[in-house]
Amino acid sequence: MTDPILETRNLSKEFKGFSAVSDLNLRVERGHIHALIGPNGAGKTTVFNLLTKFLTPTTGTILFNGIDITREQPADIALRGVIRSFQISAVFPGLSPLENVRLALQRATRTSYQFWKSERCLDRLEDRAMELLESVGLGELSGGISGELAYGRKRALELATTLALEPELMLLDEPTQGMGAEDVDRIAALVKKAAAGRTILMVEHNLKVVETLADRITVLQRGAILAEGSYAAVSQDPRVLEAYMGGAHA
Repeated sequence: MTDPILETRNLSKEFKGFSAVSDLNLRVERGHIHALIGPNGAGKTTVFNLLTKFLTPTTGTILFNGIDITREQPADIALRGVIRSFQISAVFPGLSPLENVRLALQRATRTSYQFWKSERCLDRLEDRAMELLESVGLGELSGGISGELAYGRKRALELATTLALEPELMLLDEPTQGMGAEDVDRIAALVKKAAAGRTILMVEHNLKVVETLADRITVLQRGAILAEGSYAAVSQDPRVLEAYMGGAHA
């Protein structure tokens, strides 16, 4: 077992007496793709919100690289290298894909607010932006309008902007949601490629994607861990079949 990049210890979140996450002890190994799955309402997005500090835990501890980050702010978490994507594609629709990625690169290099400098200072970011776009299959669309991209292409652009922030740990929330089979396969391949040299924690409903990508799976039910292990193990667990897969193998 490798060293964990992320751990939670007895992490809980209550909303007016309702326990959305209960005593969660999650361990994400460095360099792995770890999937968080479960039925609707299992607490997956709440866990992501706790990890990225969009929500404050009621109790428990979050460790990143062995450092307690439980009380840190979202911006501090991002600066540590924990970068999250969302279920809804988050790109600037009026900008080109190149401009979107370049903005993310500006953020990573702390030049985001240097408005008084010449635009020429951004030229050095162009090559890296194009490299990232080409890595997700958008090189030929770099100068278009992002808002006019097909849905799957927008998700690919979001992945490129996430990579531009040089994440050590990527949290991907439903990366293939709402996609047709062709786009699902494309995004899954991009996630696999993006995993080289970094760690990914992903929430994903598409079990074929989970089976293809995940090194380890945590199954949630009612905010608690129901089962953990490889896809082969959890997909045969009677509790998982009943709670998540409706009693049938996916």
